[in-house]
Amino acid sequence: MNPRSLLLGAYAAIGADIRQALLITKDGHTDPEVARLPNLQVIESAHPVPDARSLAAGAELERRIGGLSADEYPVFLISGGSSSLVELLEPGITLDDLRALNERGLAQGWDIATLNAARAELSRLKRGGVARMLAGRPAHALFISDVPDDDPGVIGSGLLGRAAGVDDQVLRIVFANIDDATHCAAMRGAMQGLAFDLRKDRFSGDAAAVAREFVDALRETQADGLVWGGESTVVLPEKSGRGGRNQHLALVAAGAMRAGDDFTILAAGTDGTDGNTDDAGAMVDAGTMSRAELAGVDVERALREFDSALALEAAEDLVHTGPTGTNVGDILIGIKQRRRVL
Repeated sequence: MNPRSLLLGAYAAIGADIRQALLITKDGHTDPEVARLPNLQVIESAHPVPDARSLAAGAELERRIGGLSADEYPVFLISGGSSSLVELLEPGITLDDLRALNERGLAQGWDIATLNAARAELSRLKRGGVARMLAGRPAHALFISDVPDDDPGVIGSGLLGRAAGVDDQVLRIVFANIDDATHCAAMRGAMQGLAFDLRKDRFSGDAAAVAREFVDALRETQADGLVWGGESTVVLPEKSGRGGRNQHLALVAAGAMRAGDDFTILAAGTDGTDGNTDDAGAMVDAGTMSRAELAGVDVERALREFDSALALEAAEDLVHTGPTGTNVGDILIGIKQRRRVL
């Protein structure tokens, strides 16, 4: 959600030629190094549910594109989270309509492609909206992907996807995704002497089902650990507590461990935030449930009411990284305790 590294990279490569820059990012995701860049305007906006700032950001983006001079060449740096951060609505559609759609999709566990397709129906910006504004003007678009198949027509609800009927001259490059993150995790493990089994497919669907499958796969692998990337979903009850899909997944995984499972499992969002919390996720083991219960938490209620953060906080298993500067989806890392042979 915060293309910090992208922006710093752009300034490092072409800074002297940058006449103007606009950064639209999530609250609290702008660091001092970025804020000091010349010719830069920063708009901090809302995620995962848009608000009035999302519309203001969309209006500013439209104004900037419309005001480009003939000798200016636009470069767009897009990462996951853009759907909520920047928006322009179709006539007759209100912010309340947009917020209701986002809240319904998140609560009902829609996958990212389904949610983005629904958002596009209300939007002038999604589904190739920026390409329509460019009206055939050449441009570069660089993407960090958090969606299945890494399709630019889905990333950010396709705001820089292709637009029907437009003489499209946008060069689109997806250069980072969850596969890069999982490979890096496996490589870092190898540097520590650990051999990881790297799953090639991407997980999706119900977070609880993913958690149980991951624990079973970790139990079966002959490697020191297991790495898996993707994005799960949850279907929230009418009344839900604090937490996100990764925290719910982590708590279910902890409950799925058996006696003798000497596992440590990390479930985290690569952007550093998870659901309605400022935590990235959680790192759990076979003692997580007991630690939470000893602290007075009804873990079964926490699972039932999606109040996973309460239980994980009591177990001291929450993981807080702060903004990471990227968003390629979610990652699961499981490590098996090596048993000493006497």
